[in-house]
Amino acid sequence: MLTFWRAIVIGLLQGVTELFPVSSLGHSVLVPALIGWDDLVKAQSQGESFYLAFLVALHVGTALALLVYFRSEWIKIIGGLLGSVRQRRVTTPDARLGMLLIVATIPTGIVGLAFEHSLRTLFAKPAAAAIFLTINGVILLLGEALRRRVAAGAGYGGDGFSGGRRIESLSYAEAVFIGFTQIGSLFAGISRSGITMVGGLVRGLDHEDAARFSFLLATPIILAAGVYKLPDLIGHLGDGVRGQALVGAVVAAFAAYFSTRFLVRFFETQSLTPFGIYCLAAGAFCIVRFVF
Repeated sequence: MLTFWRAIVIGLLQGVTELFPVSSLGHSVLVPALIGWDDLVKAQSQGESFYLAFLVALHVGTALALLVYFRSEWIKIIGGLLGSVRQRRVTTPDARLGMLLIVATIPTGIVGLAFEHSLRTLFAKPAAAAIFLTINGVILLLGEALRRRVAAGAGYGGDGFSGGRRIESLSYAEAVFIGFTQIGSLFAGISRSGITMVGGLVRGLDHEDAARFSFLLATPIILAAGVYKLPDLIGHLGDGVRGQALVGAVVAAFAAYFSTRFLVRFFETQSLTPFGIYCLAAGAFCIVRFVF
């Protein structure tokens, strides 16, 4: 049963973990399992359920929060793209950033449409989510190690905070590579923001720009996924949970906004290492809890 209290808790969880590099999908499986909300865990891996319809609203709320936070950047990006269409060439850094985001969105858009539902029903279970969360921790820590090597080799320091490439300097092939990494987030436990940040770091971005590109890239994907599945919430699957979905979406939006605000500042001076350690510890604990 999806009560308003549960809707608030899950909305808060979604809004925070969608942006923190710790996997919202993994936590939406593991946290309910740990606190005994087994009916919600089972509903998440079903082909159709009220819970999946409820999650649609949370994704829309999270995407809207990202749009509000980065509204000035999106206005510049859209303006740059429209100007490039009129002039038939990319003429500004904002337009180039827009093109990079477009080409980076394509891989996940294609794979997500084809496999997101089947992967969710197959892997959105506590044991699998615990294993993938542990793998996510390994990816974050390896990404930091590779970042230091790339930074040192490029001659701008190995700490990740003393310079690096600008986002606009990425090639389209590199943007596709970063976008391709998002596919990993279709597995419960692998973080979208974490894996795309790693993709940016290994291409020479610093943590601040890697996070910025990750959040901008996540916005159309999350919003499109929510809008695409909105008929589930409007249809019979949403019966009895629309009020809870509205409350959960509002909570998720506020949580996502303040999470983004915190993380943008955090990554000015900090790395993915604390989150990698957390994922390893939490994943190991959940493996013991749900596998053995």
